[in-house]
Amino acid sequence: MIIENKKIEGNNLSWILRCPTKSDANQLSKLRVQIDGETENLDREPGEALLTPEGFEKLIYEDSIAERTIFLVAEAEGKIVGFARCEGNKLSRFKHKAEFGICVSKEYWGHGIGKVLLGDVLIWADNVGIEKISLTVIETNTKAIELYRRYGFVEEGLLIKDRVHRDGNYYNTVIMGRLSTSDV
Repeated sequence: MIIENKKIEGNNLSWILRCPTKSDANQLSKLRVQIDGETENLDREPGEALLTPEGFEKLIYEDSIAERTIFLVAEAEGKIVGFARCEGNKLSRFKHKAEFGICVSKEYWGHGIGKVLLGDVLIWADNVGIEKISLTVIETNTKAIELYRRYGFVEEGLLIKDRVHRDGNYYNTVIMGRLSTSDV
C-alpha cells in the first residue's frame, strides 16, 4: 500500500515520511547493513540475510500493490535514515494479523523518528482492518519496549536464550502484540 508523503517537523529535525520507490533500493540495502552493525538490538549481524538492491526493488513493488502490507521510510537531509515495515499474513487463519519491524540509523536516534513510524503504521493498520500486530524485541532494549507499551502493545511471552551475540552471551526475546483499537 502507498501513502501520501508527509513532512515531519520536530525534535530539531525536519524529515519526510513516505513509501519507498524503486530508486531507493540501493540506499535501503546499504542502510540495512549499516544499521545491523550499529546495534545489537536487531536480529542480524551486518551482511547477514543480505537484501540486495534487486531484492529491495522486488519488496518495494510487492508492498506497493499489497492491501495489507505497508513499507515506510524516513528521509532526512536528503537520505533515508530509517524504515518500518508491517506485513499482513496471507494465510486464512491468520489474515487478521500482521508482523511489524522498525529500524533507525543510530545517528538519528532521539529525534522521534521511530515514534512517528510506529504511530503511522498503527493508524494504517487500524484503517485497513488489521486486528493484531505482533513484534519481537530483545529484552535489553527497554526504550523500545516502553515505546511499544505506550502504543498499546503488551508482552505476550518470552523466548529464553533466544539469541547469542558477539559477546558470547545469550539474550531473551520479548514477544509483544497489540490489538486494534476497535477490538479493545
